[in-house]
Amino acid sequence: MRSALPKVLHSIAGKALLQHVIDAALSLNPARLIVIHGHGADLVRERIGEKATYHPSEGPAVEVPIFWALQEPQLGTGHALMQALPHLDDAYPTLVLYGDVPLTRPASLRRLVDAAGATGMGLMTVTLDDPTGYGRIIRSEGKIQRIVEQKDARPEELAVCEVNTGILVAPTRALRGWLAGLGNDNAQKEYYLTDVIAMAVAQGLEIQAVQPDFTWEADGVNSKLQLAELERQYQQVMARALMEQGVTLLDPARLDVRGSLRCGADVSIDVNCVFEGEVSIGEGASIGAHCVIRNARIGAGAQIHPFTHIDGAIVGEQARIGPYARLRPGTELGEDTHIGNFVELKNTRMAAHSKANHLAYVGDAVVGERVNIGAGTITCNYDGANKYQTIIEDDAFIGSDSQLVAPVTVGRGATLGAGTTLAKNAPAGKLTITRVKQTTIESWKRPVKGTRKAD
Repeated sequence: MRSALPKVLHSIAGKALLQHVIDAALSLNPARLIVIHGHGADLVRERIGEKATYHPSEGPAVEVPIFWALQEPQLGTGHALMQALPHLDDAYPTLVLYGDVPLTRPASLRRLVDAAGATGMGLMTVTLDDPTGYGRIIRSEGKIQRIVEQKDARPEELAVCEVNTGILVAPTRALRGWLAGLGNDNAQKEYYLTDVIAMAVAQGLEIQAVQPDFTWEADGVNSKLQLAELERQYQQVMARALMEQGVTLLDPARLDVRGSLRCGADVSIDVNCVFEGEVSIGEGASIGAHCVIRNARIGAGAQIHPFTHIDGAIVGEQARIGPYARLRPGTELGEDTHIGNFVELKNTRMAAHSKANHLAYVGDAVVGERVNIGAGTITCNYDGANKYQTIIEDDAFIGSDSQLVAPVTVGRGATLGAGTTLAKNAPAGKLTITRVKQTTIESWKRPVKGTRKAD
């Protein structure tokens, strides 16, 4: 990867490669989860943690502890699995996955486990036009006999196009015996996990081969190029799923979903939008080009104009946001609210039909209904040590270039004149102005550039 970051911590769709694999494993409801780690072990363990959480489609989330097994030194895939032996439970079959093969779908894994059953052995294979670099599946009379690695294969074996993905399921008690019998008499001088296939066949066990629906499910990552290719593959799958649900994507190739995106009917998403965390978009809403939306809920019929950033916010139905607006965490907007260009809101609740259409900052505030916040208005909510709240009640009008020094309240129906610095509460229904008296200096003259004298 040409990176200081361990390979399995590089991300696809905003999630570490290893986390993708763990999530797929959790979907099978495993009795236990073991992660064998080597390079960058401490960082990998720190980032992934000691527990994994599975969120089923129905019912509460389930936490599964992670058992960590250190492989030091790294002497091949068979040697890696040996490190997990103390954690394996003979009462269950063992499913082997790879931390750099992130996009194997749970449905394919379920088929593999079901094909093997409780006492059989299953192997995931794929058929490639160009199998270069992969271990070849060697069959006799249609049955799998063994796997031969590229560097150890004879010419006739190199012609085989069915290849090993490395993903397998085996009866655990038998697997212990096979691992004990592994040798390293090969070109790499490593202990190959693939050698257990021939051992199983020698004991009369028939290997059940299962192929995934898509060959990319078995693709691994060994470079930034391959990482980028799988990122696009993942996003293509997400785009297809959204369009099948009725979402209009102006260009399916220019979409990035880095988490969960749920959309109602007739949602439209323009190009180059990024969705992170948990995002839901109500029916009929539209998302303009180049928006970044993270952990947010967008109401039905809302219009999010281009270049808007929304993070940890709720946008009400029929709201109009942007362009170039920023909604920060804790912002909640009611229906038919308008947040215009270069307006930033943070930890603010704004009720229905209120608007701040241009060039404003509203932080730590409660804004009532039908409030108009003029251009250049800011809430001065931070004194360098503490945050304070501003309250603007229903039907208030805040003139342009006003500063509201919190804690302060603008009463219902109050008006602040342009340029007001409000440090005390503004009474309801009244006009409040704080403005220096305008003065003209009759004797003043504009400076002019002096004439430079010659040396």
